[in-house]
Amino acid sequence: AVDLEESGGGSVEIGGSLRLSCQASQYMDNRSPMGWFRQSPGQERDMVASVDRNGHTRYRDSVQGRFTISRDIQKNTLYLEMKNLKSEDTATYYCAACGGDYCVSRYSAHYWGLGTQVTVSS
Repeated sequence: AVDLEESGGGSVEIGGSLRLSCQASQYMDNRSPMGWFRQSPGQERDMVASVDRNGHTRYRDSVQGRFTISRDIQKNTLYLEMKNLKSEDTATYYCAACGGDYCVSRYSAHYWGLGTQVTVSS
């Protein structure tokens, strides 16, 4: 099993930035697809950004150009850099390690972190 722990969430004003981190408990090489998901109350958990076995990244349309996913293999850490945050980005953000080639949806996830809250307000 892999333990994942997110950090870096918080409250920020509209237009602000945050960087989320996800620390893995064991070595996660670049063959491990990983991703960031988010969930608001009453909503489904949606994929926000993912990195696949080949290092290719994918983003949901609403965050394209604002969010950047990256990974530091040496530190076993996945990041999500978020810029120009909008109120609709408010959610609990989860890190996941996925099966298959990349994190297609929440059903791809094999391991989850407990989440970190991001609140964007004016």
